[in-house]
Amino acid sequence: MACNSCASAKPDPSNDPRWRRMLWIALAINLAMFVGEIVAGIASGSRSLQADALDFLGDSANYAISLCVAGMALGWRSRAALLKGGTILAFGLYVLVTTVLAALGRGVPQAETMGIVGVIALIANGSVALMLYRYRAGDANMRSVWICSRNDAIGNLAVLLAAAGVVGTGAAWPDLAVALIMAALGIWGGLQILGQARAELRRKASNEGPAQHSLASTSL
Repeated sequence: MACNSCASAKPDPSNDPRWRRMLWIALAINLAMFVGEIVAGIASGSRSLQADALDFLGDSANYAISLCVAGMALGWRSRAALLKGGTILAFGLYVLVTTVLAALGRGVPQAETMGIVGVIALIANGSVALMLYRYRAGDANMRSVWICSRNDAIGNLAVLLAAAGVVGTGAAWPDLAVALIMAALGIWGGLQILGQARAELRRKASNEGPAQHSLASTSL
């Protein structure tokens, strides 16, 4: 009789057609938002909008990689998660450095543009986060997608607060402060994904070790 409770008998959620469909939708939304937000960020002089636009671009790559490895063995999905975790971490460090450099300059971003684009981005990211919520406790590859969506929604709320801060103070520091928060989210999320992916690869290696040793002994 087949053991229905065994781990090997459990369906692989990465093969779920609904999961793939959600990734395609998320990919299309993020690519469209990247184009719109990077144009708005440059035109308005908002560092937080530009940071959020780059985040949309990074997420598009994240979803594309997830689609490529969906259905593959856990080891390959964990390696893909390592790549994505490193990318997210690099993005966070990049935003951190460019924001610090921007703080040395002058100029006040256009709060109205920040607010309008921030609302649109929040709706887009909120929709994606809700779609992917059920997969938040999956493997490192699935979790990386959820973390990206969650961080994006939080970042959009922060952009709206930055727009209100710019209006209230007439200064650029709220915009720069939000960009720093988004950098911290990227660094933290990247480290989370890298940690889980490494743990999965270590477990896989430890499980394969005894099996390979047993196979070698049998062959002798």
